[in-house]
Amino acid sequence: MTIHATTRRSWLQNSACGFGSLALGSMLAEQSAKADNNSGAASLVERQPMFPARAKRVIFIFMQGGPSQVDTFDYKPELIARDQKTIDFVGVRTDTFGKLSQRTLMKPLWQFQQHGQCGQHVSELFPEIAKHVDDLCFLKGMHTEGVAHGPSTLFLHTGATNQVRPSLGAWLMYGLGTENQNMPGFVQLQPSDTKGGPRNYSNGFLPSVCQGTAIGRANRSINEMTIDHIRNSELTAAETQQRFDLTQQLNHAQLNRRPQRDDQLEAVIKSYELAWRMQSKAPAVLDLNQETAATQQMYGIGTKQTDSFGKQCLMARRLSESGVRFVQVNYADESPTPRWDQHSNMPKHMEHATATDKPVAGLLADLKQRGLLEDTLVWWGGEFGRTPFSQSNNGRDHNPRGFSVFLAGGGVKKGFSYGATDEIGHEAVDGKVHMHDLHATILHALGMNHEQLTYQHAGRDFRLTDVYGRVVEEIFA
Repeated sequence: MTIHATTRRSWLQNSACGFGSLALGSMLAEQSAKADNNSGAASLVERQPMFPARAKRVIFIFMQGGPSQVDTFDYKPELIARDQKTIDFVGVRTDTFGKLSQRTLMKPLWQFQQHGQCGQHVSELFPEIAKHVDDLCFLKGMHTEGVAHGPSTLFLHTGATNQVRPSLGAWLMYGLGTENQNMPGFVQLQPSDTKGGPRNYSNGFLPSVCQGTAIGRANRSINEMTIDHIRNSELTAAETQQRFDLTQQLNHAQLNRRPQRDDQLEAVIKSYELAWRMQSKAPAVLDLNQETAATQQMYGIGTKQTDSFGKQCLMARRLSESGVRFVQVNYADESPTPRWDQHSNMPKHMEHATATDKPVAGLLADLKQRGLLEDTLVWWGGEFGRTPFSQSNNGRDHNPRGFSVFLAGGGVKKGFSYGATDEIGHEAVDGKVHMHDLHATILHALGMNHEQLTYQHAGRDFRLTDVYGRVVEEIFA
C-alpha cells in the first residue's frame, strides 16, 4: 500500500476549494434548473438591440398612489360644468370595487391653463412642469389591471398582478445588458417595501444579474440614499484588495476544474467582480456634492419641500449619465398609505405636487441641456388614476379605467397628446393605451421587439407583455 503524504498547505488549499464549491453549488442550484438555451443570457456584457433604437436608457418617475388625471393634465370642461351633479353609474360604470351606485361629480380643485406652443392644459399643481410641455408627450387614454395599489403597482412593474414575474428593468437588462461594467444596469432609488416591494425590481425567473439594485429605502432618510455596505470601514484598501484577490483565485480555481464551460458559475464570478468595481466607482457617482450650487438649486435641493425628491432626480441623472440602463425614481409611501392616495383629502395633492414639480422640471431641463434627453426616455406616472366623482366629500377613489402619464425624449413626439378619456375623465375611450401597450412601446423605443424578447421557463416562453400588447407607433416622431 502506498501512502501519499499531505502537507498542511495542500490540505488547506483543497478543503478551501471544496467548501467554496459547496457554497457555489447551493447558489447556482436554482439557476441551473433553468432551460439550457437561456444560460448564455446571464451576462453583464452590453448587447445590441434587435433594431435601431431611439433611446438607450429609461428614467421612470413613479408617482405611487395614483395622481388624479382630472386635477393635473386631463382638462374636462364638462366635469366643471356638471360639478355636484349626481350621475347614475348603474349599467354604465362602476366604482373601483364594482358596486353599482350613483355618484356625485366633483370638479378639479385647481385651475387649468394652456401652456407652450402646443397649448397643453396643465393645472396649478405643476407650474414648473408646465414650462416643459413642448418637450412632453401625454398619453391620456391609459388603462390598466387591478383596482387596489398592490396588484396595480405590481402590474405596472412586471405585467402581472399576482405572480412572480421579471420587472421591466430586468427585461431590459436581459435584452440589452449594461453600458457601464462598473455600475449596475438597473437601479431603484428609495423603493417602497410594500405594494409589491422587492418584486417590483426583481429578476423573477431571469438570470440573477438582471435584478435591480436598491439604493436607499422609502422609509429611510434621503441622506441614507446609498448602496449598503459599499465600503468596509474596518479594512484598509490594501486588505480589501488582498481579500478580493484571494476570493477570485478560489473562484477561478473552481472554474478551471470543470471540464466544460459553466456559464452559471461565470455569471456569479462576474457579479462579484461588479461588486468589487462598484466599491471604487459608485461612491463618486452617488456623491451629489460634486454638482454645482446652480445645478442643485435647479432641482430644488436645499429647499425643505423639494430637497428629498430633488436629490433623487439629480441622482437619476448622474446614474443615467454614467451608463445605468434603467433608473426608477420613487415618490413612494413612507406609511401604509401611498402618498398620492387621497380618498378623503384631495387638497393633499398640492403638497405632493409641490414636492415633485420642481425636481422633475429640473431633471427635464438638465437632461436637455446636456444632450441626454434625445436618447433617454423619461416616463412619469402612477399605477392608475382617480375617479371624477367625489369620495368622503373631498376625496377621489382609485381609477384604473382612465388616467394620464407623460413621456419625454427617446424619440417620442414633442408637445403631443395622444388618446382621451370620456367627457368627465372617467374611462379611456379614444387612443386607448393599456399598460401592456406602454410596456411594448418602451421596449420598442429601446430597439426591442416585445414579442421576440422571451425567456423559456417552466416549459413555455414568457415575455413582459404576456400574449398582449401593441406598440403605440402614433407617439413616435
